[in-house]
Amino acid sequence: MTQANDNESLSNKQFLIRPCEIYKDEFFECERPRARVHQYFIKGDYKDCASWKEDYENCKLWMNYQNTNAYAALIESEKQRKLNRFQNHFRNRVWNKRSNAPENWNSQLPLWWTEKNKNNYFSCKSRQIKNGSLNDIDLEIYNACTIL
Repeated sequence: MTQANDNESLSNKQFLIRPCEIYKDEFFECERPRARVHQYFIKGDYKDCASWKEDYENCKLWMNYQNTNAYAALIESEKQRKLNRFQNHFRNRVWNKRSNAPENWNSQLPLWWTEKNKNNYFSCKSRQIKNGSLNDIDLEIYNACTIL
């Protein structure tokens, strides 16, 4: 591969990189005494936190100096972290994975279900939105995003 192709393939992976503060926070959280007790209790051993520190350093190098080696190392680390997270999912042999959705995935719900839920909060709000009877305050709340 040429240098241009390398740079192009790396730039397509920018979304994998987290903000640098997250790497720093993850490192400090991993090193905390409470976290160490939890790691020992759950796994029977302490977790190696060096990868979080290395990622934080690479992130700073990338953000401050546009160091492509640090960028590539950060991308590889994130790919490895993702593979480790999904490892059990990929090894699962109990459930068969389907290649497409069932034929009737969007069919009407049973009548008893619609009758039971016709007056719940979401149905009422949905009707108000469709009728245009929702006031401005409700719309502002409706469009808000809340992360708990």
